[in-house]
Amino acid sequence: MKAIKVLGSGCANCKTTLNLIEEIAQARGVAVELEKVADMAAILGYGVMSTPGVVIDGKVVHAGGVPDRKKIESWLQ
Repeated sequence: MKAIKVLGSGCANCKTTLNLIEEIAQARGVAVELEKVADMAAILGYGVMSTPGVVIDGKVVHAGGVPDRKKIESWLQ
């Protein structure tokens, strides 16, 4: 199971990113533990300056803007 955190204050892009990851994980049958992180200190702790940020298994894989479907699919392989 992949531990995925979406970092962001709750903006539309953050919500879209969270929903896309959830949708693609379900479609591919990949078990994920999805968490939304809105605490700015925690977000900055990952070194993310622009949101949404995505952290998978403790590693930042994306920051700023909504990732495209192909990028998300590559994370879930």
